[in-house]
Amino acid sequence: MKNTLFIVLLVFFILSVKAQSKQTISQNRTDYVGIKAQSFFKQQPHAVWYYKSYDHYQLDTKTIEKLKNNYSGIQIKVFMSVWCHDSRREIPRLFKILEAIDFDDNNLEIVALNRAKKTPENLQEGFNIQRTPTFIFYKNNKEIGRFVEHPRKNLEKDILKILSGKNYKHAYFKDANH
Repeated sequence: MKNTLFIVLLVFFILSVKAQSKQTISQNRTDYVGIKAQSFFKQQPHAVWYYKSYDHYQLDTKTIEKLKNNYSGIQIKVFMSVWCHDSRREIPRLFKILEAIDFDDNNLEIVALNRAKKTPENLQEGFNIQRTPTFIFYKNNKEIGRFVEHPRKNLEKDILKILSGKNYKHAYFKDANH
């Protein structure tokens, strides 16, 4: 009985170490960084977390209706990481919101970062990215606000506050210089 238990525990340990090793390798892949389209997240291995968050997120329909009147002329630059649990939660939600308001994908750029919050091309340079995800909203090529890591209220309300020019401060706001 003791030998059987020992063998079962040993097999379990070996399998978990192997799985952890595979996950670490995949999270450091260079093809997981750089500019990405929504289709990137809908493919394996990302589809599992993408659809889980996307399918389970219930839109705030009242705020969605208000957003439909406030996004004209807006561009969004997203910095995220496929290894980051906050990105895995918020990116699918952002896509669901943008689809609900018919946001033009041409006004959206997604930059996937590595664990050091960088890309080989230094696409993060000059944006002061401290946490992921970070969504930077622009109007007339001027930053009007940013969402960082998690919502204050819910994602729709936070975005509406940014787009409507109200005084929105993300969860880690310290000063006007970001």
